[in-house]
Amino acid sequence: MGLIVNGQWVDKWYDTKNSDGKFVRQDSAYRGTINNKSDNVYQVEAGRYHLYVSLACPWAHRALIFRQLKGLETIISVSVVEPEMLDKGWSFSENGDELYQLKQMFEIYLKGDENYQGRVTVPVLWDKKTATIVNNESSDIIRIFNSAFNELTGNKDDYYPAHLQAEIDSVNQLVYDDINNGVYKAGFATTQSVYQAAYKTLFNRLDWLEQRLAKQRYLVGDKITEADWRLFTTLIRFDAVYHGHFKCNRQTLASFTHISGYLRELYQVEGIAQTVDFEHIKIHYYYSHEMINPTRIVPIGPLLDFSFLHNRETL
Repeated sequence: MGLIVNGQWVDKWYDTKNSDGKFVRQDSAYRGTINNKSDNVYQVEAGRYHLYVSLACPWAHRALIFRQLKGLETIISVSVVEPEMLDKGWSFSENGDELYQLKQMFEIYLKGDENYQGRVTVPVLWDKKTATIVNNESSDIIRIFNSAFNELTGNKDDYYPAHLQAEIDSVNQLVYDDINNGVYKAGFATTQSVYQAAYKTLFNRLDWLEQRLAKQRYLVGDKITEADWRLFTTLIRFDAVYHGHFKCNRQTLASFTHISGYLRELYQVEGIAQTVDFEHIKIHYYYSHEMINPTRIVPIGPLLDFSFLHNRETL
């Protein structure tokens, strides 16, 4: 993440903290969509759109997962930033991004709008035709991917079915507040009391999740939905990063019977394992968050094996 003010990169930052030391995530600036309505700029076309992601970022990971699940690999191209977030924020390899050979993610934002001011985040869904950002909100992007390109790909799998939308939205909000964002509230807290409150809320919600998954196989309904994938990207990082680096250390996820089985099942869905890069993830968090880990030493472990399944067929 980072900040552009008056056309200039200001500094690497981690959203904001209020006077009480609480982590406050800022809203996304671009909320466009893709469809063939006559009044919409962004029409459905193969090869027109490009996705900018970090393999470390759980929000960007959501978008990569839906690109994979919905068969969009040949429809939407992708650029991946380097794992280290240095003094100018997200950066690309020495060859630059796939489209313009730019070296920094903030340069992509300024290419789309030279007057842009605000956060520089991933994922970013980019329109090659107009050279603008369509959307930089992951929750929007996964819903665009879920349905916008169905006629091009023939993939009609629906992870946000109409009859479950109200419950998915409700569960998403709980998971986002207390787990997805909850680990950051604990990890980026700058006072003991704020950390302790965030820690308690996080593990209360994980206990709730364990109980829910003891009774049903997936978060909502009897099939995998958007709610599961939004949760997955935090769970898959938990034991490798959040448990130690963010001090979310009451217990590992591996010690939860139902959560750990659920996580392994999702990991083994076809195509998902290839979207997970633990070395990239660990390098980013431990190297980039100098305020938490000033030595920038990246741990070798833990040894994680998601290749076997608990028997969940009875749920």
